[in-house]
Amino acid sequence: MDSKCQAYFTELLGIVKTVGDLQSTASLLEWDQETYMPKGAMDSRSRQVSTLSSLAHEIFIRDRTGELLEMLSGTDGESVGFQESLIRVTQRDFSRARKLSPELVGCIAETTSKAKSTWIHAYNENDFGNFADDLEKIVDLCLQKAEAIGYEEHPYDALLDEYEPDMTSAQVTSLFEDLRASLIPMVQAIQESSSPKHEYLHLSYDGDIQWDFGMEILRDIGFDFQRGRQDMSAHPFSTSFSVNDVRITTRVNERNLVSGLFSSLHEAGHGMYEQGIDAELDGTLLAQGTSLGIHESQSRLWENQVGRSFPFWTCYYRDLQQRFKSQLGNVSLNDFYHSINRVHPSPVRVDADEVTYNLHIMLRFEIEMRLIEQKLSVRELPELWMDTMQDYLGIQPENDTQGVLQDIHWALGAIGYFPTYAIGNLMSAQIFSCAQNAIPDLHDQIAMGKFHPLRQWLQVNIFQWGRKMSATQILERLTGGGITASPWLEYIRKKYSVIYGTLP
Repeated sequence: MDSKCQAYFTELLGIVKTVGDLQSTASLLEWDQETYMPKGAMDSRSRQVSTLSSLAHEIFIRDRTGELLEMLSGTDGESVGFQESLIRVTQRDFSRARKLSPELVGCIAETTSKAKSTWIHAYNENDFGNFADDLEKIVDLCLQKAEAIGYEEHPYDALLDEYEPDMTSAQVTSLFEDLRASLIPMVQAIQESSSPKHEYLHLSYDGDIQWDFGMEILRDIGFDFQRGRQDMSAHPFSTSFSVNDVRITTRVNERNLVSGLFSSLHEAGHGMYEQGIDAELDGTLLAQGTSLGIHESQSRLWENQVGRSFPFWTCYYRDLQQRFKSQLGNVSLNDFYHSINRVHPSPVRVDADEVTYNLHIMLRFEIEMRLIEQKLSVRELPELWMDTMQDYLGIQPENDTQGVLQDIHWALGAIGYFPTYAIGNLMSAQIFSCAQNAIPDLHDQIAMGKFHPLRQWLQVNIFQWGRKMSATQILERLTGGGITASPWLEYIRKKYSVIYGTLP
């Protein structure tokens, strides 16, 4: 890059970092809103977040940003070098952002900021009607956003592309159809088998002891508490303000021993990904997960392939047993392992077992598609949710808190987000299989509480790249192909045949 282009790049980098600082500040305010903010501050906080989001957007889409990108457009579009990658990713984001007016961006930020508070109240009070008005506004704003961005086949594609670049709703539909064809017979076979005992998991378990146990495990697996922290929130989430400031949250249920731990492992998977991004990328558009599918693959990998594995509990069960002697003293390791991997349809996604989890995602995806196609009104959602849950899982939620209100994502305006949960689930099996091939004694390492080999492999192959590499490039580099359901189905079939007998 000659001196003139270098000067252009330096100016572009300054714009990108200014925008990043504003966005990180807005994210910090949102994190505070979910954790420590007093309830009475909602209106002012919504205004503050809206102001910062609008300002960041206005700065980013200025003509000068486009001029600089135009003057730098001759760089190698396939290179994973820092400058080439930043130009390529900035061009993509600029093209998308330029289609959205600052007014629309500000309106979305303010509406969703208020909606989060409304959702929490509706969730706690089992009152969907209290949230319905905000959700109607959010659906309308998402439609405006999709139309502004544009799409070739379906308006949902414009929303999905924000979270899983280059993937379409038609591809998701095809992937889910293939998955469903194999998954439904497996679920049916499991339901016809005897179920492991599990009642002891729902005795009374002190929340502080659960918290301390979870914190020790997070330190062991490698979440860096010098560059991150864990707090409590109504809905577990992760966020980062830089590679050196990554926040995760969890929630502890004193009547569910492992719910909080698995939430912590899940969010720590997200957090370690963010902490592992190359420090050179910090403060730029490259210092993010390359797609939510890849991001979710890391959370599901640490929650399930690691945290729900027999080797993991070979290492940690005795410690847990000692902390809860009266509840677990007579429960064997083998019985405990079977119980935490019990397959039983749950109305709540975050409590779902590995096998039925993807069915929750398919349900939400189909409902979101109908909302965006304007074939479904918000007011019809509670009843439709009940009926669809019955069709998919053979159960119905007791109320809307367990049903249509169970997740915060719609309050965040994140329509198009949900398919990435299942996409990440499938990717996690592909990635973990590659890690096993690279680390033949991986299960032995986990059984000894040694997680550095796995974390270092992930660091080299996924974490460090940030957005320098796309999800497609990462998968092709590791597997030689794209996303497929086969490795996940093989993993599920092998693991659960040990518990339930041979599966189809």
